Amino acid sequence: MEALTWSGSLGPFLNPVMLAAVVVFFAAFVINLLMGFAGMRPADPIVNPDHTISYRMGPVDITLAAMKYAVFAVLACIAIFILGGILQPGMEAKGIIGGVSAQFLPVWIGLVVIFVLSIRYKRRLGLYGKLFDNLVGMIGFGLVMFWILTAIFAPTIATHGPIDVVASMRNDPPGSMVANAAADGHFAYYLLGGDALGRDVFSRMIFGAREVLTIAPVATLFAFMVGITLGLPAGYMGGRFDTLITFVANLVLAFPVILLFYLLVTPEIVEAGVPVYMAAVLFLLPIIFIWVLFYSRYRNQPGVIKWVAVPITLALLMLYLGTVFEFDPFVWLTTSFIGYLNQGNPVSDWMLTTRESYDPLVGIPIDGNLLIVFVAVVFVNSPTVFRIVRGLVLDIRTRDYVAAAQTRGEGPWYIMLWEILPNARGPLIVDFCLRIGYTTILLGTLGFFGLGVDPESPNWGSTINEGRRLLTIYPHPPLPPAIALMSLVLGLNLLADGLREESLKD
Repeated sequence: MEALTWSGSLGPFLNPVMLAAVVVFFAAFVINLLMGFAGMRPADPIVNPDHTISYRMGPVDITLAAMKYAVFAVLACIAIFILGGILQPGMEAKGIIGGVSAQFLPVWIGLVVIFVLSIRYKRRLGLYGKLFDNLVGMIGFGLVMFWILTAIFAPTIATHGPIDVVASMRNDPPGSMVANAAADGHFAYYLLGGDALGRDVFSRMIFGAREVLTIAPVATLFAFMVGITLGLPAGYMGGRFDTLITFVANLVLAFPVILLFYLLVTPEIVEAGVPVYMAAVLFLLPIIFIWVLFYSRYRNQPGVIKWVAVPITLALLMLYLGTVFEFDPFVWLTTSFIGYLNQGNPVSDWMLTTRESYDPLVGIPIDGNLLIVFVAVVFVNSPTVFRIVRGLVLDIRTRDYVAAAQTRGEGPWYIMLWEILPNARGPLIVDFCLRIGYTTILLGTLGFFGLGVDPESPNWGSTINEGRRLLTIYPHPPLPPAIALMSLVLGLNLLADGLREESLKD
């Protein structure tokens, strides 16, 4: 078998159409630009005697229409390539584009289902439903959901493991055939080529989406909870607490971000336990936020506090201890007591049982490097969120409904969490989407510099860094993760724009 072509059997028919559409688009764009410099404008609508409106297309309108239909032609060709990749039987007929499209079949199905159901019930879905009345928001949502579904179905989509090495495929171009693939149980082709170590670029890009989307949204959520927990009382109560927290936030924002990351990954800093201490503080604030949220709302309902708020808070505390300190009180007590009974050690000895003597049953196992990255991202983003929340609170606290809540005798935390915060959700949701994009870029930057990530990690930043060394000779290894990173961030920005436009209509 020979190497795959990019367009497969559909190429002879669709490639000329796409080329013509691209030529028409750029020609119309240049002509439109020149007419704009010459002062020509689109034609005005004509009001007929019967009060109907008609349009007479001028030169500017013709060029704009040519650009629009050229884009439609390119999109139609891409859709045909995708359908051809799914429906055609052989890889030679599919080509590289069709083969990649066929691997994304679970994603296409998921997108169709999500869009159909969302559009069908959009009037019942609040702000999310209104998003589907906004073209920019829909495009952004589609790009974001594409990568979310890719991360979910990564093992199904990827053709090889992210660290599987085939030595004979080093720097092989896209569509290269894998030698002895059938005998070794491998996929027959490297769809997007191989990197300098012989790993599949396509598979590493797919698993890289899981790496990014595991960290970025969760880290951004934690940063928001930290920023909200500190920003609400600072803006509402003011005073010395506001002055102190604002000074600390400005101090952190004034510190160079990259230098901060370099310091956090320094062996001496890691051995001193600074990232763990930072995690202990930052991860505790969301638990405090959730407890205060429940207590301020249901403090007059002891049943809810006893059977809902307390169990949830205790469960989160157990998760906190197991994640940050790898400490499970139940396992510690059980292991220590059994050891005391079996060995007859004095109480003072078994009370000093270390965490290495047991495995916690609760907690999320986080690799040391990943913890550093997570803590650093939360630490960097929290001051910005704090300043946004504080500014919103300073504005909203003067509203009439806040004064009405104060007149009813509501407590400060109830007013902050249940009167002010819900009315600040629009700007915060928009900033949340934007901040996930910033965090994604930050994670890519850290991976590019090799800070806090496993050298073999398929993280997009580290993959781009590995491929850029031979970029002029072999451009195919770094381009797919770079395009993936760009498309995800673009989708998040477009989604934020759509949400902002729709929230302003409320």
